[in-house]
Amino acid sequence: MGQESHHRTVERQILAASYVSIIGNGLLSVAKIVAGLISGSFAVVGDGIDSASDVAVSIVMIVAAKVMGRRPNKKYVYGYAKAESIATKILSMLIFFAGAEMLISAVGHLFSHEERVMPGMVAIYVTVFSIVCKLLLSLYQTRVGRRTGSSMLIANGVNMRNDMIISLSVLAGLFFSFVLDMPVLDSVTALLVSLFIIRSAVRIFMDSNVELMDGVKDVSVYQRIFDAIEKVDGVSNPHRVRSRSIGGKYMITLDVEADGGMTLSQAHALASQVEQNIRDSIPEVYDIVVHVEPLGTHPEDVFGVG
Repeated sequence: MGQESHHRTVERQILAASYVSIIGNGLLSVAKIVAGLISGSFAVVGDGIDSASDVAVSIVMIVAAKVMGRRPNKKYVYGYAKAESIATKILSMLIFFAGAEMLISAVGHLFSHEERVMPGMVAIYVTVFSIVCKLLLSLYQTRVGRRTGSSMLIANGVNMRNDMIISLSVLAGLFFSFVLDMPVLDSVTALLVSLFIIRSAVRIFMDSNVELMDGVKDVSVYQRIFDAIEKVDGVSNPHRVRSRSIGGKYMITLDVEADGGMTLSQAHALASQVEQNIRDSIPEVYDIVVHVEPLGTHPEDVFGVG
């Protein structure tokens, strides 16, 4: 499958997963906010607001998928795949602001002097329904994300999983509110949920820095590169090996040494064999650049891994 065909396939799968997320979270958001207002549960309303933020996240993902599908040009010769990392960063900020808003509201509600009432049973029914739906959405987003190598979808899958945990904590808060006859626990649960949302946002934000800083999340990729080069006869001393992420794939650049007396065609054949061995060992390759040098000529002070 060519690069363009691959990008189109990834774009379609991201769009499909995003539309599913919009529909699912939109319905859950309306159901939880309405149920929370009817039942008087602030924690359920907060959970509904979190689901509403997931709709905004999915819209960002759709825009990112459209941008990623653009062809490379003179300004962006590597294409637009890193739009995914930017979208992941925006996603983390949306999650953070949703959590911060919920935190402020929860603190205000916790110290409010208004008379507290017990939440209605409808809040429990809607929360149980939400837990099941969020679990299914999380599994779907994560599975598609891993299949396409999309950090954006994987992050959203983690976000859906966090939402399920949030709904579980809301359910626990409602349960203890009824059992202990302490409606204040509903506000305490909302406070804890908001802190969990903020923590998740910070983790996604930090994780997205790796690709934007031209790093790799799994540094063991370098050992796989060296192992692949070692299988090629006629090349030695791989150095200046550099790898960075582009749209969940590796852009690899490296130097190797070979006999300085060989012809250009022979050197090209060796470089091609090195590239093919790396591709066989690491399927998630965006592109590879192999520079062949005469034996013993590489400088000592260089960038990359040796």
